[in-house]
Amino acid sequence: MSSTNSNPRATSGAGPRVKAPARPAQRPGGGQGGGNRQPLVRPAPKAKARRARLLVSKVDPWSVLKMAFLLSVALGVVTVIAAIVLWTVLDLTGIFDRVNDLLGEIAGSESGGFDLRDFASLGQVVSFATIIAVVNVLLLTALSMLAAVLYNIASTLVGGIGVTLTDD
Repeated sequence: MSSTNSNPRATSGAGPRVKAPARPAQRPGGGQGGGNRQPLVRPAPKAKARRARLLVSKVDPWSVLKMAFLLSVALGVVTVIAAIVLWTVLDLTGIFDRVNDLLGEIAGSESGGFDLRDFASLGQVVSFATIIAVVNVLLLTALSMLAAVLYNIASTLVGGIGVTLTDD
């Protein structure tokens, strides 16, 4: 068996076939070096922006109550922290000592001295800020609930607030 082909698989047809390397696709209007090329795949046209007109005709008072309570509690925490930070900054900058000196000069030496830290200590300031925060939580929650109920009553008469939503 004498053969001029040195690869025995090439003549027998058995074994894996090797594909030739893929050639780039020819574009219409010329070869590969043309400056006027058109894409093989065209992009999808952009969808038009959709618009939806909605009407807020009712607000759920329970959801308003929960949201108002959470936001007012957060505001109360901020109030207490701001009072602590403000008192600490005033103490560290020496404002309390300057006010005490000024009040001592105004009242004279026979008044026995006045210490502002006794009147407005950190504990008293935090207690007062906490009381204010609790009152604010109660008032803001109640007023928000009242506003939701009043909105529902007014929206039955007028129709509510119109909102337009767009899809950009």
